[in-house]
Amino acid sequence: MSNVNIKRAVENIRANTTVYSPVVEMIVNGIQAIDVTGRQDGKVTVRVQRGGQAELDGSLPEIVGFDIVDNGIGFNQAHRDSFDTLYTDLKITEGGKGFGRFTSLKYFEDLHVKSVYRDGDKFKARSFSMGKEHEIIVREKVAPAKASDTGTTVTLATLKGGRGFDKKLRTIARIFVEHLLPYFITQDYVCPDIVLSEQDSSEEIRLNDFVSNQLSAVIHEIGIDERKAFVLKATETNEEFRVRVFKLFSPRNQKSRISLVAHKREVSGSPIHKYIPEFEDEFFEKDRNGEIDRERNYIIKVYVFGPYLDRHVSLERGGFEFQMESDLLHGIGQAQIEHAAAGIARKTMGEDITFRQQRKKERVQEYVDEEAPWHKEILETIDLSSMPFNPSKEEIETRLQKEKFTQEVAIRRDVTNLLNETNLEDVQGRVVEIVNKVTGTSRNDLIHYIALRRTILEIFGKSLETDQSGGYSSEGVVHDIIFPRKGNSDATPFQDHNLWLVDERLNFTTWVSSDLPLDGKNSDRPDLLVYNKRVFFRGDNEASNPITIFEFKKPQRDDFANPSSDDDPVKQIIRYVNEIRDGKYKTPEGRKIQVAENTPFYGYVVCDLTPKVEKWLEREKDFTPMPDRLGWFDWIGNINLYIEVISWDKVLKDAKMRNQIFFQKLGI
Repeated sequence: MSNVNIKRAVENIRANTTVYSPVVEMIVNGIQAIDVTGRQDGKVTVRVQRGGQAELDGSLPEIVGFDIVDNGIGFNQAHRDSFDTLYTDLKITEGGKGFGRFTSLKYFEDLHVKSVYRDGDKFKARSFSMGKEHEIIVREKVAPAKASDTGTTVTLATLKGGRGFDKKLRTIARIFVEHLLPYFITQDYVCPDIVLSEQDSSEEIRLNDFVSNQLSAVIHEIGIDERKAFVLKATETNEEFRVRVFKLFSPRNQKSRISLVAHKREVSGSPIHKYIPEFEDEFFEKDRNGEIDRERNYIIKVYVFGPYLDRHVSLERGGFEFQMESDLLHGIGQAQIEHAAAGIARKTMGEDITFRQQRKKERVQEYVDEEAPWHKEILETIDLSSMPFNPSKEEIETRLQKEKFTQEVAIRRDVTNLLNETNLEDVQGRVVEIVNKVTGTSRNDLIHYIALRRTILEIFGKSLETDQSGGYSSEGVVHDIIFPRKGNSDATPFQDHNLWLVDERLNFTTWVSSDLPLDGKNSDRPDLLVYNKRVFFRGDNEASNPITIFEFKKPQRDDFANPSSDDDPVKQIIRYVNEIRDGKYKTPEGRKIQVAENTPFYGYVVCDLTPKVEKWLEREKDFTPMPDRLGWFDWIGNINLYIEVISWDKVLKDAKMRNQIFFQKLGI
């Protein structure tokens, strides 16, 4: 008579079991009961029980239970006592843990047993239910039986709420086959017939057929003649693992998977693409002409066997005692086993995986060539094996940026180590190597910067074109491309402005005011005022540093050339220069803008040179045309102001010309 806290035992089942686990457990018990007899006509029949209420949409009713019938040895006294013993060792040689039956009560309300067994030369019938409190066997009855054969029927009744089986018999059959496949494929072992059927036998499916006569239609082993095995070092000894690889056709939404097997039962595993991304998508068979057959899709199932797995399977058979990652106690973690098995799967699939890896490499190469040429240097050395099979642009960029950061960290470490060397004669070779690495990463950043310039030039060119209504962009649009309005160099750092479009020297300014009052109030606001610090000078706000002022006019606008206009940009720039020379304005730090009699000023008016503007410059302003006629200039010596009126086209043309050699070198 048992005394077990069954409720607690069931509640403590934490392993990776599913609603199918107890049914598979009962099928295996039936197989083992048949194996004991040694009979050649062994058979396990699994009948589904469906709910009595028909579905409103006409689909099959829900499955609520199962009857598992076998013609094995039956529940004789030894097997009955084993069932009544927690952690029984009756089936320990077959890998029995003495706990599997408890998973039934996790998913079903009841477990009932009806069995016929031999008692000497007579047959007896035994029936009982599995208890839910303290006794494992309850309501037991034993009586003489008028029977001619032994066997057992186990009923798993009333599926608990929140659970659910697939409704189609063939879908359930495939799931059972995947869990039980080791029984069908074990060498020198003949598995009893296993049949899944409706309760009224209106439909029957023989699971053995999935891996026998209809092999090519459902499950097909790859490389049968090849010995697939690997060895890993455990704590005390080396452990050998055997691998068998199968194609599973018409897999629905399943992914290729590694399954670890203990005592002929699938226990746990992981998707293969966790280790080799190219296994994420399904594969396709090829027809006689070598063309892809879209109706013959399949995934890969890798089954791993070994004594190490048999010894360390958990009680519930939902997992193993060793850890997922490296295991200090046992010496081998699950990930190590799966990684080695994934390598065998990759070798088995050969050309299919090589083709996919090449496609991935081409996809990354295409992204770099077309959108991120600054990564070309990194692409020569990066390992793409861990990148997803069909990576998005974001995933590619993230992976490349991560590699760039990794290389930069390594370079900084190498440089630090080099500088700590006391005998530099011993590190000459390393010096050359590190310099080459630094040059490579710097080249990467330079390429990125130049590619961004190419994009800015394209956007800038578009802003000078007419829109669908025939109008032109406002001066604000083109202004913002060059330098954002209502800002200054404190709010807009070097990498966020494009002053180089007008003049490369403007990249080296210390202070820029964009469309802001020069005195912080409601005074005049030049479009751009640049306080220049040339790179070879030291110190800020020196009187000898030039100051540059811009005025932008909307493309095709020329009303500022009217005699009565108050928006004369040349007069505006002259007024700004005089006010700065008079000491009216201060820097953002509150310091007076230092100027002297010889402080150079540069003024630029950027507009479209319409005929009206050209006449205005020639006849009223007395400006001199540039050789390309895309700009005019003048020198106002009394205030040291050199001023140009240049067209938007000239800004774009000259910027393209200055950068074209870089674009050509990059192939963009």
